[in-house]
Amino acid sequence: MTDHIDRTAVTTVAAAGESAADRQANRRQVLYWRMLARLFDPEEQPALETASLEVVEHLGLPAALLDPGASIDAVVQRHPQLAAELDALMVPDPDAPRDRDTEVRSAALVSKVLLNAFATGAGEVTAGQLARWQSDAGWLERALGCQPGHLRSGRPGGGVGPTGTGGPGASPNLDVLIPQIGPELASIEADLVRRMRLRELLADNGLAAQITPSMSLIEQLLRDKGNLDGVALANAKRLIRRFVDEVAKVLRTQVEKAGVGELDRSVPPKRTFRNLDLQRTVWKNLPNWDPDSERLYVDQLFYRHTARRTLPQDLIVVVDQSGSMVDSMVNCTILASIFTGLPRVRVHLVAYDTQALDLTPWVHDPFETLLRTKLGGGTDGTVAMNLVQPRVSDPRNTVVVWISDFYESRCEQLFQSMAAIHRSGARFIPVGSVTSAGRGSVNPWFRERFKDLGTPVLSGHIRKLIAELKNFLA
Repeated sequence: MTDHIDRTAVTTVAAAGESAADRQANRRQVLYWRMLARLFDPEEQPALETASLEVVEHLGLPAALLDPGASIDAVVQRHPQLAAELDALMVPDPDAPRDRDTEVRSAALVSKVLLNAFATGAGEVTAGQLARWQSDAGWLERALGCQPGHLRSGRPGGGVGPTGTGGPGASPNLDVLIPQIGPELASIEADLVRRMRLRELLADNGLAAQITPSMSLIEQLLRDKGNLDGVALANAKRLIRRFVDEVAKVLRTQVEKAGVGELDRSVPPKRTFRNLDLQRTVWKNLPNWDPDSERLYVDQLFYRHTARRTLPQDLIVVVDQSGSMVDSMVNCTILASIFTGLPRVRVHLVAYDTQALDLTPWVHDPFETLLRTKLGGGTDGTVAMNLVQPRVSDPRNTVVVWISDFYESRCEQLFQSMAAIHRSGARFIPVGSVTSAGRGSVNPWFRERFKDLGTPVLSGHIRKLIAELKNFLA
């Protein structure tokens, strides 16, 4: 198939008697065929390279656009006039007239931007290569009309506007593309981090400051934290803290959307302007309306009740900290810290693999909690159960949230202990995983038995767990 593509490319460039429009269309086709060949096969295709070089030289563009080893920064540094063309390059301009020459020129630039962002190869990655890719990814984000770093961090805003040179037919549908390309860029960056010398990156303050924290990076840092010291350890902690704060901000908003406990009407409402029930005040004073002066005379003000009737609640969160559950470990430590701040809620946090660790003393600070975890190892939930059972002192006011994939070494023994907690009157909530995407795999043996027990495994999306906990605490 490659030989066919090569012959087609050469033919399309050298075809005699073709119209100017056909010639430009063929040139653009050559550039895109080369891009696809480079994406799916790193081996150089001589005919495509030769044909593409002819197109680039005809356009008056630098041959460095075809060099896989040249970063976009390096190209722009030598040819600064290209910077303006790259900005918003892929943003459609409906007012721009159709220009075949401009379309071919845009194709050459788009090919360079896409190849540098998506053709990352294989094997070990150096810190310098990661930094170069981050810069190239920033140019792709600029070409899509976004600020560098915004797509990778899930913030598509901050566009620079449709000022690029990409004419009609040169740009994709950005409303469809941008929500998809952001996670892909983040995934590529995570893969590069896994392949690189992580300690080399962390030892360089400049490079460490450029990295975008992600779940995969946090996993790497938590696994390797025992081998870090000095500058590398300080930068690792800084990245973990930054990621924890960002996730906590999102989760706290979700938790605080509803109050905890029923309204206690036996407590008089506070007479403050913020509690003023304006609608009820107007309605109750309508008999005092004076039609002559067109004024409403208010005899009495009415205020909303805000005090809530609550009982002490025990929230026991148990998290499987084996390697497959790192996403859940991070989310649940943050979630536990947020619920710790609610009135009259006592939160206990237990992490386990083949050993159990009581993290309750640090539950208010998810950053410190995560630094005390040790990811990996096998899974034996019975060791965690030994810590949980003594804490179920008031079953009717206790909820036990157990987050795991439930691939256990002693299944029957653990399930019987869980069933006993459920029969005691405590609320037992088994959760397959707690991720941002809601993905998770659960041992079918446990899934069926939880269903028969009347406590089916909760779907893995963290919003559903928050809803369940708020319903219990209300």
